[in-house]
Amino acid sequence: MESSSSSSYSSASTQSPDRFAESKALAAHYLKDNIDGVQAIAEHSDQTTQQFVTKQAESIAEFIDELVQRVKPGLDKAELENELKATIAAQLKRRSPAGRCSEKTEADMFNSAVRFLKWLCPGSDSTFSKTNEKHIYPCFVELINFVAELVVRPLLDQQPTSFDEKPKRLIRSYILNNAKSDKAEDKHYINMALKCDTLNYTMGDNAEYDEDSYLISEACLKANDEWSDERPNYPCIFAVVEVQPNSSDAKMQDGFSQLVEHSKDVYRNQHNRHFIWGLVSGGSEVKACVFGPNFLLASQFMDVTSTAGRLELIRFLVNWSFCEPSKLGYDPTIRYNYKHECFAIDMVNSNGQMLTQTTYYLREVVVIAERVFGRHTRCFVVGEQPPSLDENSDNSGDILIKDAWPEVSGSAEDDMRDESRLLKRVSDGLAGRSEFNGLYPKYISGGRMQIQNAHGDSVDDTTRTILGDTVWAQLGDLPLRAHMRIAMSGVGEPLESVQSIYELVVVIYDVMRCHMGILKHCQILHRDISEANILVRRDDTGVHGMLIDFDHSIDITDEGYAVRTEGAGTRPFMSINNLEDNSTKRTALDDWESIIYILCWLGTFGWNRATQPSGSVSKMAIASWNDYDEMMNANSKRRDMDSSRIFTEITKGFNPNIPHISAFKKFVNGLRAVLIDDHDDPDMRGAIFDKNIIPEESDTDDFLEDEYIVRLDPFVERAKHWESISNSLLAKLETYATVCKKRL
Repeated sequence: MESSSSSSYSSASTQSPDRFAESKALAAHYLKDNIDGVQAIAEHSDQTTQQFVTKQAESIAEFIDELVQRVKPGLDKAELENELKATIAAQLKRRSPAGRCSEKTEADMFNSAVRFLKWLCPGSDSTFSKTNEKHIYPCFVELINFVAELVVRPLLDQQPTSFDEKPKRLIRSYILNNAKSDKAEDKHYINMALKCDTLNYTMGDNAEYDEDSYLISEACLKANDEWSDERPNYPCIFAVVEVQPNSSDAKMQDGFSQLVEHSKDVYRNQHNRHFIWGLVSGGSEVKACVFGPNFLLASQFMDVTSTAGRLELIRFLVNWSFCEPSKLGYDPTIRYNYKHECFAIDMVNSNGQMLTQTTYYLREVVVIAERVFGRHTRCFVVGEQPPSLDENSDNSGDILIKDAWPEVSGSAEDDMRDESRLLKRVSDGLAGRSEFNGLYPKYISGGRMQIQNAHGDSVDDTTRTILGDTVWAQLGDLPLRAHMRIAMSGVGEPLESVQSIYELVVVIYDVMRCHMGILKHCQILHRDISEANILVRRDDTGVHGMLIDFDHSIDITDEGYAVRTEGAGTRPFMSINNLEDNSTKRTALDDWESIIYILCWLGTFGWNRATQPSGSVSKMAIASWNDYDEMMNANSKRRDMDSSRIFTEITKGFNPNIPHISAFKKFVNGLRAVLIDDHDDPDMRGAIFDKNIIPEESDTDDFLEDEYIVRLDPFVERAKHWESISNSLLAKLETYATVCKKRL
């Protein structure tokens, strides 16, 4: 599945001065450690099949245990080699002969065993230290690849009797370890990375899909052509392994943080991932980790020096080879169609009465998931028919699919936050209003996605479905998230396709004109104005903006809307009210505030490679707007927005190499003035308020007698007049947009 240009440029919203510092904060916030049953998430859904898989894992563990038992104190090297070779030879005679999927000869398996036994048998090699992570890398690699070899060489008396009992893939390690990925966005190295080698049993000449066609991304297809199979590359990585010298809390936290860091790039490059697996080794103790939209779960320790710990780890590795693709974290409704050489995306939704399925065919990915945690919003341009293989054909798509994992409440029928409902209401409310045509996507179909369980029943695709009841019961009040997919008409390009300041202003004007029209005619407040939710559309009349992504939106006729703040925005662009999670009534002014933050962010960091700054931006004041601590973020924004003098320090940081940047500064300063300064009532001005302010004519004694004033929050006061202020902002924006259109 090929990314558009949006995946080649690190969007401004994710440009953090210190990505790893953010990863550490995210790991600390989302981690739920020592969860029972994490490994069981990877078990096959069919109980009979899983019983067979467990027997396979136990036989492999017994094989390795027998090798461990051969390592005895006082045994010289030659004797040990003979013991190991004899054990391997005897074990392999009990198993299926090497086939087309085998990679190791008997001699190879001996060499692998010699390496991983150093890790499994403390003290067996005086030169090996289980607290030296570089010593552990090759041992862990050899153990994983040894297990993979035995998966396709089952015991002669444990042969599969059905298709489900055949392994569907082998989990192997890339050869290079402590290496940088070919598609890395930073300088962090991957300790180890695992890949899925698919075993195709069913592919015929006319077959459209194979068992693991869900595991492929178009980037991965290209990666296999362009890069060596030895070096890990994010488009193809199945799981990342981090190795730490010991299992102290601090070192394990470092391992979790590294997994978070690498998982960002996996999500960026693999658009069919629901969740991501990982492993963290602290010396000889290993934890299985799983990353989802709002969780990072870590298992209990599996100690590879103990029989029980080895069995647990081996069972986990073997489960990965047999389970359904969805258990690996891949989306079963996105798969590669070999016949048409494209990706098929299914819409599988229930309207409460019956299940419906429609298949679309991918043309382009226009929005990618760039964060480990959150809604994982992606947007795909698709067509109703497979693309023609004729290079001269027009294969452009005319339908946009939005895919995300928002928080939900109750059943699909009762969930009032369902974006598909809100978008349908927008489409109905603006029908016949030609002035908004092309400025918003029109609803076609969609809602909460469904998947089939082991019994063939359709169930909601939710985080609880992924984790299972045993794990879910340990997570307390973790909000439920559901897989939502919506098909809509109206296709645009990412904001980075804007070619000038003039085009940017025109696009922003269209977006806010549409925003205010939706609020007026549909009573829906968007609440997530961000660069990712602004698309660019071009036609014979020029460039236009399009507002997308209504999964944060609220119905302002709902009495409880004003205090419902969950997930309201993208951090650098979130309004102060939403960052503070306060009780101030949410209005259009929150979204206008977000527009100002976006314009400042783009003026500083640029919107594509051509407008990126050449120097460091880590010490700029605006960097604090991406602070993970939401209260510190809010305080920074209150300070920066409070006066034109202070705000000028933000606009001074705009990239001077962007053409017409001086006029752009004036434009942004003007919008801020309309929102913050241009009010007759002094209580409506500014952004900072102090609850206890001593009047100038009072002295300290008066203050001690509680004779002091309370200044009201200007955001609260402005919210009372949101309509008039919003109209003034739109008029100001229209004035600038009119000038910019003439210069295009």
